[in-house]
Amino acid sequence: MNRVTGTLAAAVIAFCAANAWAADAMKLPPLKKQPTVQKVIDEHLDALNKCDWNRLMAQYPDDVEIHLPDGVVVKGRAKVGDLFAGFCKARPDGLKGLKFTTESSFKVGNTLNVMWRAEADFLAEPYKGSDAYVTRDGLMAAQVTTFDGSKLKFKK
Repeated sequence: MNRVTGTLAAAVIAFCAANAWAADAMKLPPLKKQPTVQKVIDEHLDALNKCDWNRLMAQYPDDVEIHLPDGVVVKGRAKVGDLFAGFCKARPDGLKGLKFTTESSFKVGNTLNVMWRAEADFLAEPYKGSDAYVTRDGLMAAQVTTFDGSKLKFKK
C-alpha cells in the first residue's frame, strides 16, 4: 500500500498495515444490501458516525474501491476493513467521535454526491468535504472522497 505523507488517511492505512493482525482477527460480516441508493448512504453515514465496523463492512462487496486524496486507492473488502478499523480507533490513533452531517446531496444514476460537514469534541472547528458514493445492487461499490485528515484542526 502506498504511503502518502500529510494525510491522516495515509497514516491510518500505514498503521493498519503495520498492525494487520488486529484486522485479521476481525471477521468480515455477511453483506447486507439496502433497498435504495439513499438507504445505502444513510446506513454508511450512521455506521460511520457510530464507528460500527460490522455495519460498515456489511456494505462493501469484495471488489470495492475507495479513492482518497493524493492518489491513494484502497482496493478490496479486507483492506477497506483495515482502513475503517484504524479510523474507528479512539484519539489520538483514530478519529472515533467524528460525526459527518450531510449539507447537500444530489443523485446521478446509482451515485449519490454528498457535501458534508464533520465535527467532533476534539476538533477546533468543523471540517467540510465531499464524497461520491457509487452503489451497486444495494451495496457500496466505490467511494471517491476529498477527506484529508491533515486539514483537520484539533483542539490544543
